[in-house]
Amino acid sequence: MDVYARPANNSALKEKPADSKDENEILPPDHLNGVKMEMDGHLNKEFHQEVFLGKEMEEFEEDSEPRKNRKKLMVIFSKVDINDDKKISAKEMQRWIMEKTDEHFQEAVEENKMHFRAVDPDGDGHVSWDEYKIKFLASKGFNEKEIAEKIKNNEELKIDEETQEVLDNLKDRWYQADNPPPDLLLNEEEFLSFLHPEHSRGMLKFMVKEIIRDLDQDGDKKLTLSEFISLPVGTVENQQAQDIDDDWVKDRRKEFEGVIDANHDGIVTMEELEEYMDPMNEYNALNEAKQMIAVADENQNHHLELEEILKYSEYFTGSKLMDYARNVHEEF
Repeated sequence: MDVYARPANNSALKEKPADSKDENEILPPDHLNGVKMEMDGHLNKEFHQEVFLGKEMEEFEEDSEPRKNRKKLMVIFSKVDINDDKKISAKEMQRWIMEKTDEHFQEAVEENKMHFRAVDPDGDGHVSWDEYKIKFLASKGFNEKEIAEKIKNNEELKIDEETQEVLDNLKDRWYQADNPPPDLLLNEEEFLSFLHPEHSRGMLKFMVKEIIRDLDQDGDKKLTLSEFISLPVGTVENQQAQDIDDDWVKDRRKEFEGVIDANHDGIVTMEELEEYMDPMNEYNALNEAKQMIAVADENQNHHLELEEILKYSEYFTGSKLMDYARNVHEEF
């Protein structure tokens, strides 16, 4: 590859053993739908689409027939426009964003039921750290019976450095998800918080601390603009890579100054970042609604008409519609 891609995901380069279990079953996901920032501190590039489309995101594929996508978008427009005045207000968009975010939440809850069963084979409604550790190492290609026996007998496990580092991070997260009084046993609800920190205020705080720890260069547990836009380690090899870097800095500067730094004092505190990342924050949803409207509001009336949403379909759905205006009124 000529372009230095970010974020680098070294684990993706490792071949998974043929007999390994699907890690997605038991590992916390790297990406959280409907949350503005990724676990590694990168901005969620698909956030607008996730909170506009909800579960229907997958239906808007790049190669879908534009006419079909146009019809789907028109149906969504009519659902958002609850007072049927043929335009979408910020309040209507806010309500819709909250509804779609809740869809992502419910989807995670349903998936968690399946994932919890995978790590709780005896069905006692609790998973111990050791039970989880055995399943995790089995997903990495270790022999499950051998690992279980060694853990039971307190024998030393021979684990490579990279796997051990992941395990240590997971154990920290496990402790955080374990509601008081701590017993290192997670029930289904606590396991949901372990996999999806956005479902718990305590875990959201933990996630924010981790992000600040990774970006904070002077150790004051706050973020300045320069810390927030500081580029990840990597060599710029050509102009294309330089353009990616420039866009990365520009996007993060805009988000820091315009949204995250709520009191505009040039410093982002843990509290500000926590509010920014809380997917069920109604004030954030209203701000997001206003931003989304501003992007496509060509006639500057602070509302969205159908033609505007169709014209800016790529921003809302990730899918570009050709001849967006053709027969709009007749079809609608």
